[in-house]
Amino acid sequence: MQPEIRKIVAYDEEVLIEGFRPASPPWRMCAVAAVVRNPWAGRYVEDLKPEIMAYGPVLGELLTQRILALAGGGEAIEAYGKAAVVGLDGEVEHASGLIHTLRFGNHYRQAVQAKSYLAFTNTRGPANAPILIPLMDKNDAGRRSHYLTIQFAIPDAPRADEIVVALGAATSGRPHHRIGDRYQDLKDLGHDLDNPAAV
Repeated sequence: MQPEIRKIVAYDEEVLIEGFRPASPPWRMCAVAAVVRNPWAGRYVEDLKPEIMAYGPVLGELLTQRILALAGGGEAIEAYGKAAVVGLDGEVEHASGLIHTLRFGNHYRQAVQAKSYLAFTNTRGPANAPILIPLMDKNDAGRRSHYLTIQFAIPDAPRADEIVVALGAATSGRPHHRIGDRYQDLKDLGHDLDNPAAV
């Protein structure tokens, strides 16, 4: 059992000026998406596991290879995330099923040697629906400079019987980051960061 992939789409954004100042180095975010036929579209299926187990590794490996090539390798990626958008004849559960499995996400986590979990969204929409991929630092979930969102759309996807599955990456955090991070907030509130039980 193999996923039926209609197309693969790549998105690459390089910001040279942010906040009226040069971004040095440029702020780069990218994504890759596979447009897949939804095997459960138009009907209720109790057991989604057979397709999930078959599709997850294939999509995880394929998209990981593509995002690494686009970003310049796993070491270049500082923030990462995933998303799925199911077409109108499907359930949000179908989108969730394809991305919320270790057989899908572990390919990406291992390739970038991440410690943080993969941030995610799973939504339903028509063709040209926004694909929103939230990102976070691959090693530090409290690093706010790397709380980012990639947004793009595919004009003809998802069709009603399709699912768009996507991975996103950033090679840095936001330029001119100046809102602090979670740890500074905790210090300001008087928490002892050397004693995790106190936080």
